[in-house]
Amino acid sequence: MPSPRNVLLFPLLASVSLLLSSAAAAQSAAPTSLTEQYRETAGALIGAALTDDEGWEKLTYLTTVIGNRLSGSPQLEQAIQWASEQMGHEGFDKVTLQPVKVPHWVRGKESAQVVAPHPRELRMLGLGNSIGTPPEGITAPIVVVRSFDALKALNDDAVKGKIVVYAVPWEGYGKTVQYRSRGASEAARKGAVAALVRSATGNSLATPHTGAMRYAKDAPKIPTAAITPEDADWMGRMAESGRTVTVKLTMEAKMLPDADSHNVIAEITGSEFPDEVVVMGGHFDSWDVGQGAHDDGASCMAAWQALTLIKKLGLRPKRTLRVVLWTNEENGLRGGRAYRKALGDQVKHHVAAIEMDGGCERPVGFGASLGGSHGESEEGSKASTPAAEKMLAKLREIGALLEGIGAGSITSGGGGADIGPLMREGVPGLALRTVMEHYFDWHHTDADTLDKVDPLNLRRATAMLAVMGFVLADMPGRLTDQ
Repeated sequence: MPSPRNVLLFPLLASVSLLLSSAAAAQSAAPTSLTEQYRETAGALIGAALTDDEGWEKLTYLTTVIGNRLSGSPQLEQAIQWASEQMGHEGFDKVTLQPVKVPHWVRGKESAQVVAPHPRELRMLGLGNSIGTPPEGITAPIVVVRSFDALKALNDDAVKGKIVVYAVPWEGYGKTVQYRSRGASEAARKGAVAALVRSATGNSLATPHTGAMRYAKDAPKIPTAAITPEDADWMGRMAESGRTVTVKLTMEAKMLPDADSHNVIAEITGSEFPDEVVVMGGHFDSWDVGQGAHDDGASCMAAWQALTLIKKLGLRPKRTLRVVLWTNEENGLRGGRAYRKALGDQVKHHVAAIEMDGGCERPVGFGASLGGSHGESEEGSKASTPAAEKMLAKLREIGALLEGIGAGSITSGGGGADIGPLMREGVPGLALRTVMEHYFDWHHTDADTLDKVDPLNLRRATAMLAVMGFVLADMPGRLTDQ
C-alpha cells in the first residue's frame, strides 16, 4: 500500500512530466537556425560541387576555344551565344538574352621604345578607352612624377610637350589604380602630350597590366598606356640622377560606335514567391589580353554551374534563383546598369544580389552590405547598424554550412560593380571573398590564363554560390526582415 507521501507525490510527478513534455514539444516546434534547417541540403550541394567536372569543362572551353572577350569583340558575342545555347540545353525554366549597347574600343597595333639615351623596346599595353597617337607616333622626353601632388607642383613649362610617367608606389589596388583611371587628364591639364602609367600590381615579371581609363570633360585627350613596374622604377631612377630619357609611343587605339551585346540570364523559378529574386553572377567580358580566366570567366562558370547543380538535384527554392553573366563590366558597366533599368520598380522584389569578381583563388567566405537605403551602397562599406548586424547574424548561420570547406567567414562590407545599381536601391549585396594572394599578379594581363586556376578552388566557389544562393532564395523571410 503506498504511503500518504507517495500518494501526494504521484500527481506532482505527473504534472512535472506533463510540463516537461510540453516544453520539449514547444522546443521542437520552435524555429531552428538556418544552419540546422539546411544542413542536409547544403551537404548535398557541396558534395555535388566538389565532385563536379562540368564547371571545369565549361571554363576550359571558354578560355581555350573562345579566349579573351572585350566588349564589342566577336569573341564576346561567341561566348554569349554559346552560354545561352548551353543553358537552353540544360533546361532552366527561363533563359534570356537581355540586349545591351556596349562601348567598342579597339586596341590596334601599339608599341613604345626608349629612343635615348640607349634605344630599346618597352613592354606596354594601351589603356582601355584611350585615343591613339598620330600614325608617326609621339616622340618626346619624359617627366617622371611619384604622385598627383608632385605633378601639380611642377611648373606647366616643365611638363608642356613631354610625356608624363607616373612612377608611383604600389599602395594596394584601390589607391594605385587612380593613376590609371585619371592620370592622362591630369597630365593633359599641364600640357603633356601623352602619359605612361606604372601597372597596378604589387608583383611583376616585366608584365604590363591594362585596364580602363577615363577622360575628364574639362581636359584635352591624350594617349595613355601602362608600362611595367620595372620600367617605371628605372625611369624614376634616371630622373633622380638628372638624366634625360626620350620615348616614342605609337598607338592605333580608337573608339568605334557602340556595339550590340547582351546579358545572359538563366533562372529556376520560385515555387512559392516567383516574383521575389535572388540574383548571382559575374561579368562575362574581359580585357583583350590573356584568356579572362580569373577576371572573370571562372566566376561566371561557378555561378552558372551552381544553378546547374541545384537543378540536377531536383531542388526548387521558394523564390526565383537567377544567374546573370553581365556584359561590359571592364570598360563601361553597361550590363549591370541595363539589368537594373530593365527591372524598373520591380527592383524592390530583389531579395539579395551576389557577385564574384575577385578571381578564383582559395575562397574564404562572403562580405555583405545591406544596400543604399540602409546607408551601405559601396563595395567595402562597413557601416554597423542594428539592421546590418541582424543581416550578418542570419548570413553567419548560412556561412556555418560552408565551414567544412574552409569558406564560412561572413564579414561586413561587400558588393560589386555589376550589382552596385541594385545595392543603391537597397538590395543587400554579397561578394565572394578569396585569399587574394596572386590575383593582382595576373589581373588584366596576358598571364590571366586557365593554368592559373586551381580546379578545386573553382569547385569550392561553385559550392559556396550554390549553398548561399539556394538558402537565400528558400529561407523563411528576407535578409532585411526584422
